[in-house]
Amino acid sequence: MTKVAVIGAGSIVFCKTLILDILGTPGLQDTEFALMAPSTRRTSQVEAFVQRVIEANGLPAKVWKTTDRREALKGADFIISTFQVGGTEAYYHDIYIPLKYGVDTCIGDTLNPGGIFRALRSIPVCVEMAADIKELCPNALLLNYVNPMAMVCWTLGSAGVNFVGLCHGVQTTMDLIAGYCGVPKAEVDFICAGINHMGWFLKLEHQGRDLYPLLRERFEQPEFYVNEKCRGEAFRHFGYFMTESTGHLSEYLPYFRKNQKALDLYCDEPGFGGETGAYYHFCVDAANKYEGKDILAGEPSALPPRSIEYGSYIIEAMVTGRTFKFNGNVINGGMIGNLPADCCAEGPMFADRTGLHRTIVGNLPSQCAALNLTNINVQRMTVEAGLEGDPEKIVHACALDPLTAAVLTLKETREMAAEMLEAQRRWLPQFAGKQIKAAPTISIPKDLQRAEVPVDPALGIMARFGEMGKKEG
Repeated sequence: MTKVAVIGAGSIVFCKTLILDILGTPGLQDTEFALMAPSTRRTSQVEAFVQRVIEANGLPAKVWKTTDRREALKGADFIISTFQVGGTEAYYHDIYIPLKYGVDTCIGDTLNPGGIFRALRSIPVCVEMAADIKELCPNALLLNYVNPMAMVCWTLGSAGVNFVGLCHGVQTTMDLIAGYCGVPKAEVDFICAGINHMGWFLKLEHQGRDLYPLLRERFEQPEFYVNEKCRGEAFRHFGYFMTESTGHLSEYLPYFRKNQKALDLYCDEPGFGGETGAYYHFCVDAANKYEGKDILAGEPSALPPRSIEYGSYIIEAMVTGRTFKFNGNVINGGMIGNLPADCCAEGPMFADRTGLHRTIVGNLPSQCAALNLTNINVQRMTVEAGLEGDPEKIVHACALDPLTAAVLTLKETREMAAEMLEAQRRWLPQFAGKQIKAAPTISIPKDLQRAEVPVDPALGIMARFGEMGKKEG
C-alpha cells in the first residue's frame, strides 16, 4: 500500500481534487492517505468525504486525520504540501500594507512584498518539515504546491529533501494557446522553461508547423489581445509567450502597475485580470461563504475524470513505471544554462519507476533569462532572509522587487517592510527580537541646499548640486 501524507489538508477543495485523482488511477486505488493540519476543523470534512468515496466505489484505500505532522510523515512514500501560514489574516497585510505605500497588487502570492512575506512565513515550516522527512521518510518524494513556489522550493532544496514543485500554469496556458490557434491541445508539441509563473514557450508546434506566427497574428486582433493585455505586451516586446495570466504577470515586471495610467491601460479587467487584491477577496468570500458548513457534504461519491494537476500522474509513474512528462520546479543545477545553478527553475522533466529526471534545456533567449533574473534576485534575498533571520535582507528583497522599485524610494521601501514585519511577527519566529533599522533622515539647512561643494580636490573642480564643473578649482 502506498502512503501519501497531505500536509495542509485543510485546503479542502484542492486536497479533494488531488485525492480523487489518485483514487481514480488504476494501480493507486489502495493508497493510504494521512491528512494533517494544525486543527481538525476542516480535515474532518475531507476525511469523511474521502471515506464516503472509498466505500461507494469499493476501494481498498484508507484515510485518517491527525494534527501531528510527524505521525503523518512516518513511513510516507509521497508527501503533498498545500499549507498556507497565516491564512487570510496574514494575506490581508500582504495586499494592503504595500497598497498604503503605493504598491498595487492583484494576486500578491509569488513576488512583490506580499509574495516575499508569504515566503518568510512558510520558510520556518519548510525547514522543520524537511528535518522530519529526513528522519521519518528519507526516501519519500515531496510534491510541493505551496506558493510562492520558487522561494519555497529553493528552501526545500537547501534543506536536502527529495522534492518537486508543481503548478498548473503550463497546462492552463496551453489551453489558451490551443484555443487562440484553433488546434487540439493534445496535438501541440512544446518546450517551456524558465521559472515558476514566468516560464517561456521556446517551441510551439502543431504537426511540425510553427505556431508562433499564428499566435502573434492572433494577439494583434483586439478580441484576443483584450483578454491578456500584459502577456500580450510582453509577447510583443520580448518575442516569446510565457506562462501565467495578466493578473499574475502584471506584478512580476515594472511596466504594468507602476502608476494609475498603466493600471488603467493594462489592468482594467475585473477579477484576476488585474483588479487590486482580487485573489485576496476571492479567498475571503469563499471562507465566509462556507464558514461553519461542510462544503463536501453534497459532493457526489462517483470518481470524476482526472484533473489537470500533475500530482497523481507523477505518483502513478513512480509506482507503476508508466512514464510521465511534465514541467516541474527543481534546483536548476544546469538544466537552464544561463540561470543560476542554485536557483529554483521550472523546466521539462519526466518521471518513471526510477524517479524524477530533468532534461537539459540549454540557454534561454538572453532577454528571457534577463527578465527571469529580476525575479530570481528577489527570490534569493528572500530565502536568505528567511533562513538567516536577517531583517535587513527583507529590505533588500523588497528593494529588488521590480514593481516595488518602480513605485517606491528606498526609504519608503524600508518603512513598508518594517511595517509588514511588525504586523506579521506572530508568523515569523525567525525574526523574534529583531527589527528593521529605521532609515536615517538628514535635514539639509536651507543655506546649504544650493551651496558650492567640492567634489574631489585632486580633480581641481567644484560642483554645484545638479551642475558639474561650473567653476574651476
